[in-house]
Amino acid sequence: MKKLFTPIIALICATLFSVGVHAANERALDLDALLKQLEQGQFAQKQENAQREKEFVAQRTQQDNVLRDTTTQRDNALDLSEKLETQFEENEFKLADLNEALTNRLGSLKELFGVLQQVSGDTKNKFYNSVVSAQIPGRSEFLDSMAQDMGKSSKLASITEIERVWFEIQREMTEAGKVTKFTTSVVEASGNKVDKEVVRVGPFALIADGKYLEYNGVTGTVSELIRQPAARFGSSVADLQNSNGELVQFGIDPTGGSILGLLVQAPNLKERIEQGGLVGYIILIVGAIGLLLALERLVSLFIIKTKVDKQLKSDKFSDSNPLGRIMKVKETYPSADTEALELHLTEAILGEVPKLGRNLTIIKIISVVAPLMGLLGTVTGMINTFQAITLFGTGDPKLMAGGISTALVTTVLGLVVAIPMTLLYAILNTRSKNIVFILQEQAAGVIAERSERG
Repeated sequence: MKKLFTPIIALICATLFSVGVHAANERALDLDALLKQLEQGQFAQKQENAQREKEFVAQRTQQDNVLRDTTTQRDNALDLSEKLETQFEENEFKLADLNEALTNRLGSLKELFGVLQQVSGDTKNKFYNSVVSAQIPGRSEFLDSMAQDMGKSSKLASITEIERVWFEIQREMTEAGKVTKFTTSVVEASGNKVDKEVVRVGPFALIADGKYLEYNGVTGTVSELIRQPAARFGSSVADLQNSNGELVQFGIDPTGGSILGLLVQAPNLKERIEQGGLVGYIILIVGAIGLLLALERLVSLFIIKTKVDKQLKSDKFSDSNPLGRIMKVKETYPSADTEALELHLTEAILGEVPKLGRNLTIIKIISVVAPLMGLLGTVTGMINTFQAITLFGTGDPKLMAGGISTALVTTVLGLVVAIPMTLLYAILNTRSKNIVFILQEQAAGVIAERSERG
């Protein structure tokens, strides 16, 4: 009712406002006209209200229909859920009964199939990395497929599949005792793929063109080792390839490639020297200088000793050897007394001693300095190691390997240089002193002879 009166009041106000305005300017409307206007407005309002009520009733009926349909769907879904739950429980009981019946029927065969699945998985992993698969491919795929089928769907293996598992294992055992040749594609170190005749030594090694090969089970390819083992192993590879059935000494890896991989990664002599860094090269240079000086002294003293021995057997004195030059002092001073002759001979011997001992001091210094330089390299390497630990921690040992290698290699190089230098110095010093002793002995004889002559 409030909504109904509101337009009427508004209409009355509008009418009054219009009447007031026109009253000032024109003649006012009569009351009949005003009543007529009110009746027309009331009639229009009633029609509008009736239309609104009709629409509301229609919408309410539609909402009731939607609610009724939704309620029906909910009830149907609840009924279906109850039926499915009941069916699920029944299926569980049936499945348990069927599994129990299957277990009873299988009996000991269930354990057999379990062992067969386990053996298939283990054998697959073995075939996957076996070099025999380079000659006989596809074995691991069959075993992998069978093991997965038995594990996922509880599929029982057939007699044919069981016999093939036994056959593949037996064939692996048989091929393990054979040295055979076959042709396959080989990826060379340069990246080229070439068909080559490959020699397979049981399950231990693959060789071709005098080089060791490796089999990659992931890609199923055969490739040359980028780094080959030492030359003594390479020579045995060539001998095996060229043999016609005779026995050949050949190095094999019983671990399936692990030892060969470590052997290949082992640094050679050049790489070990490079690990010593700058200090290592300086030690080697100093050692080479010392070795050249020692060889020069060794040859010189040998020649001098030979000439001195020859001079001892000759009465003719020569200037080509120290003993001859010293013995000529006697002829140079024939009238000198014993004391003067002794002084002249001593002077001559002192003049020969530096020549005989030339560069021996340098060799001795090198024998002392070399281990000290090795110690310097050790300290430098340990400093680098601790710096790596400070920056990166101890999680990755490879980060510390460089400093440790420098420390150890320089120590070894220092000792390698110092030990032979010390031995060479001792040998050369002894030979030099022996020659000096001969000179002193002969000089003493000359003095004794001059003293006897008065």
